[in-house]
Amino acid sequence: MKQKTHSGTKKRAKKTGSGKIRMEKSCKRHLLAQKSKRQKSMGGDKQCVSKTNEKKLKALLS
Repeated sequence: MKQKTHSGTKKRAKKTGSGKIRMEKSCKRHLLAQKSKRQKSMGGDKQCVSKTNEKKLKALLS
């Protein structure tokens, strides 16, 4: 039987043209008042997933 794509992962991760997976960093949604400017600026952009997690995410996305 064909494996289904994990719908939660599908909403959060995107595959790049080269095949890497990018996800948004955590700690940027709420409770921002007590966080430093550095924490907030570093937590905004998307980031390539590590190789250990990439294998698991590719299985969920396929």
